[in-house]
Amino acid sequence: MDTLAISNPVLPSYDDVVAAARHIEGHAHKTPVLTSRTANRELGAEVFFKCENYQRMGAFKFRGAFNALSKFDATQRKHGVVAFSSGNHAQGIALSAQLLGIPATIVMPHDAPAAKVAATKEYGATVVVYDRYTEDREAIGRQLAQEHGLTLIPPYDHPDILAGQGTAAKELFEEVGRLDSLFVCLGGGGLLSGSALATRALAPECRLYGVEPEAGNDGQQSLRSGNIVKIDTPKTIADGAQTQYLGNYTFGIIKRDVDDILTVSDAQLVEAMRFFAERMKMVVEPTGCLGFAAARAMASELRGQRVGVIISGGNIDLNTYAKLLAR
Repeated sequence: MDTLAISNPVLPSYDDVVAAARHIEGHAHKTPVLTSRTANRELGAEVFFKCENYQRMGAFKFRGAFNALSKFDATQRKHGVVAFSSGNHAQGIALSAQLLGIPATIVMPHDAPAAKVAATKEYGATVVVYDRYTEDREAIGRQLAQEHGLTLIPPYDHPDILAGQGTAAKELFEEVGRLDSLFVCLGGGGLLSGSALATRALAPECRLYGVEPEAGNDGQQSLRSGNIVKIDTPKTIADGAQTQYLGNYTFGIIKRDVDDILTVSDAQLVEAMRFFAERMKMVVEPTGCLGFAAARAMASELRGQRVGVIISGGNIDLNTYAKLLAR
């Protein structure tokens, strides 16, 4: 475990989330908010699921990606974008670039889910493969940007990215009104920090929880120590949360606005996947189950509340999905 130096960038505000909502309107789906009587009964609460598994390319990442690329100037559009991602940011950037006519290069780990790699290529992006356990994806991305004049758009630590991700929570509050608690998946913190901006503007009394896999609790350690903690790449089925550390933008917002960061086990994620499949007829990837898995574990504390859960995505290789559910 290492502690990273923290810079103090000017943090985005809720006004940036509102602007992002305008940029993505007509391009991103306004995803459904679903309920389940079984979930309500189990938690003794009213539970509202914001289903970003029904977003374009199957995850919330399209929101931030399209917002960021839509702000490129003519020179940036001509030269293209480079990004690094285990899958969902890759697909979000690739699809957004295709829609906007921008060349895209994506740095992806060699063990990324096959379905995510295939979709990224189908959206027209060039994929550069690396080993997530021995190579530095950020260094590879920076080198490609420098050599080819590309604009690097990281998966979470970027003002336009996290502002775009915050539009999911904005839509949730606008549709269902007051919430007592909101559970949000946490990898690098783009979705959680964007959700925090929306939450504090629209429902300041709502308790906001980030949720990580047990094996990758760098965010929890960071929040509790007051510094960005870097860990080894975690081994977890939640591939979208295999990040090693939070960013300066995301940590700045999380430290200020998030009530707590919780963790759940891979076994709890599989049980949540099974619940969504059996009870709600939805395919949800393991990372997308983080929020609900934590809410189930906190059921006794949530009784009588109005609870929001952001389901981050549904992109998972079907063979892997079947094997996990067969456990």
